[in-house]
Amino acid sequence: MPVSAVQRHPTITVLHSEDRPPGLVADGIRFATGDTLRDALPGTEVLLVWDFTSDAVRHSWPAADALRWVHTASAGVDRLIFPELLDSPVTLTNSRGVFDAPMAEYVLGLVLAMAKDLPATVAAQLRREWRHRESERVAGTCAVVVGGGPIGRAIARLLAAVGMRVELVGRRASEGVHAAGALPELLARADWLVLAAPLTEATRGVLDAAALAALRPSARVINVGRGALVVEPDLVDALRGGRLAGAALDVFAHEPLPPDSPLWELPGVIVSPHMSGDVLGWREELVEVFADNLARYRAGEPLRNVVDKTLGYVTGGTS
Repeated sequence: MPVSAVQRHPTITVLHSEDRPPGLVADGIRFATGDTLRDALPGTEVLLVWDFTSDAVRHSWPAADALRWVHTASAGVDRLIFPELLDSPVTLTNSRGVFDAPMAEYVLGLVLAMAKDLPATVAAQLRREWRHRESERVAGTCAVVVGGGPIGRAIARLLAAVGMRVELVGRRASEGVHAAGALPELLARADWLVLAAPLTEATRGVLDAAALAALRPSARVINVGRGALVVEPDLVDALRGGRLAGAALDVFAHEPLPPDSPLWELPGVIVSPHMSGDVLGWREELVEVFADNLARYRAGEPLRNVVDKTLGYVTGGTS
């Protein structure tokens, strides 16, 4: 039976870690952590994955005997794309729209920080060292943004607003968007390579040794998508060898980033703890998205942000 046919109060389970969704009140709600999700799933019709970094849904899936809808409090759904969910009739939705503007602002901030050498300025200040130098202009430079969805488009708009030339790359070509096959040619033009794509089998490892070799040594990489978009050992080699000017990384193959990772200390690298979309009030916005969809679910109306499980992201006019 399709989700749109349901018109009653479902049993809801919320998968959380330390914090719970603020202000979420609903009849029939259960709260579970990764350790208790398997016990909470029997009879659960709606699952809110508030702890979107957890793999507990995959591990607890055999206990899901009544599940019809899974919603994740994130834009990416890669941790939920496993065979059992893919092969099931369960509807999957995400929190698309919450992170677009904050992530675009974060990327612009990183571009300006690297172009204006702000990390070195802060380091010199801590040493009480007066060290004058020249910085770079960003206007007129070329940014290749990989990810043709709402986040990538928001990044492209903001970078273009400060005078940068932006080449947007999506899964397929559309107005203002290059197809993925154009990326190798575009890399040679890039002063900035911004990764903002969802993690799929097509995008996994998109920045590998070959892609890095196509970039100019003066180029910089920014990754706010998923850590696995980058082959980290190849990136480390390029940075160590002086074949890349720098990188700003908000996501990593393993999070938290291990203390012994060379990325912590490599020159020209900015490390941040997966926070590019997390602004004041973001948790409340995530709850609003889920609450709106829950009202739709109860009323038998079509849900928003339905993920195409075969592609791994929401379709609907974007590449």
